[in-house]
Amino acid sequence: MDCFSEAEGKRSHDPLYRNPGALPATGFPVGFTDKLVVIVGAGPAGLATAALLGLAGVPYVLIERCNCIGSLWRHRTYDRLCLHLPKKFCELPLMPFPLDFPTYPTREQFLEYLESYATTFGIEPKFREAVVSAEFNGDSWWVRTKGVTSLASGGEQPKLAGNVNMYRCKWLVVATGENAEPVVPEIEGSARFKGQLMHSSDYRSGEGYADKRVLVVGCGNSGMEVSLDLSNHNARASMVVRDKVHVLPREMLGRSTFGMSLWLLKWFPVQIVDRILLMMSRAIIGDTSRLGIARPRIGPMELKAVSGKTPVLDVGTIAKIKSGNIEVFPAMQRFHDHDVEFIDGRIENFDVVILATGYRSNVPYWLKDKDFFSEKDGFPKKSKEWKGQNGLYAVGFSKRGLLGVSMDAMNISEDIVQQWRDMRMEDVREIMSNRRATCLFD
Repeated sequence: MDCFSEAEGKRSHDPLYRNPGALPATGFPVGFTDKLVVIVGAGPAGLATAALLGLAGVPYVLIERCNCIGSLWRHRTYDRLCLHLPKKFCELPLMPFPLDFPTYPTREQFLEYLESYATTFGIEPKFREAVVSAEFNGDSWWVRTKGVTSLASGGEQPKLAGNVNMYRCKWLVVATGENAEPVVPEIEGSARFKGQLMHSSDYRSGEGYADKRVLVVGCGNSGMEVSLDLSNHNARASMVVRDKVHVLPREMLGRSTFGMSLWLLKWFPVQIVDRILLMMSRAIIGDTSRLGIARPRIGPMELKAVSGKTPVLDVGTIAKIKSGNIEVFPAMQRFHDHDVEFIDGRIENFDVVILATGYRSNVPYWLKDKDFFSEKDGFPKKSKEWKGQNGLYAVGFSKRGLLGVSMDAMNISEDIVQQWRDMRMEDVREIMSNRRATCLFD
């Protein structure tokens, strides 16, 4: 038996992994599973981390509450969705998109890419397991899960079974991301509204909405595209713009706006880059404030850097607003039986209201850690932070999209792999020392 094989055998009996030690405060069933790494969430962030750890030979388990990988993309996005950035900025580590994919892959193509990624790297998540708690007991992480009997929809939570599984690990990777749960705001009178009220996570296509008066609440990328899709299907679409927002054309001078921004930032300060982007945007799509979409005082790239708020990339909505096919309203005041009242006093009738009000992290609901993640928003307290204490990691919370996901996954995997190799070498050195000591007494 070589030293490394002997070290692995020794580690299999290491009390860190085989002796329960101090129990978690929430308690646990008799049976549990030991893994070096537990990854929570089988979206792009979890898949990227799993691929890199698996390639290095680090044992892990990937837990996913839904019945598929990329569940947000598969179950909570509209049919016309495409990547907002060129595919070269959205690749996961070690695997580019197929050459025959367009610059902006469709929803179905991206899901195909994720499935191929999982197959290529031999990733097999444990589906329909929802993490209900995870806590560090001073020795290791204990992750408690329950089986999912009914998947979530809209703002509802998934229904869980009574059976409980427990995992114990040295490293815990939180990969549930920024968009785990739909945000459904409380709006006065919503309970008495007689029309259809839904979250954009349940919207798929404008088919069936022809000639209906539909109000989309929110003007982020989802709100803008849902409004566009409704208008393209002959719905009488309107959109609520509650806050100031930067809207930029998706492409400028034949190049992606995002790619051009990154190139300009190599040579100029962010304030100069913002001036260039806003000047070109005004030349292409005009003054959005005249359409009821006011811009923030801070430029788009600087705002992204300081707050994480992403500019909206227009793919045709602004032209629909200019033509009168989409009407813009200010913030809502309240619902009536069949109408919506706005803060400027106008009252309009609508058949359908779609809440494109975004998503939030669900980490505070299950992670028993108050130091690394904020209880308020479920993000790491320090912007772009990926490493916490006691082997806790966060991937996909940097507000930098899929590019940030890949960067986080590479940083985390390198950190874990290095620690894992150091542990193995420490065991080898201990074994060699014991062998030398034995020889002295032979």
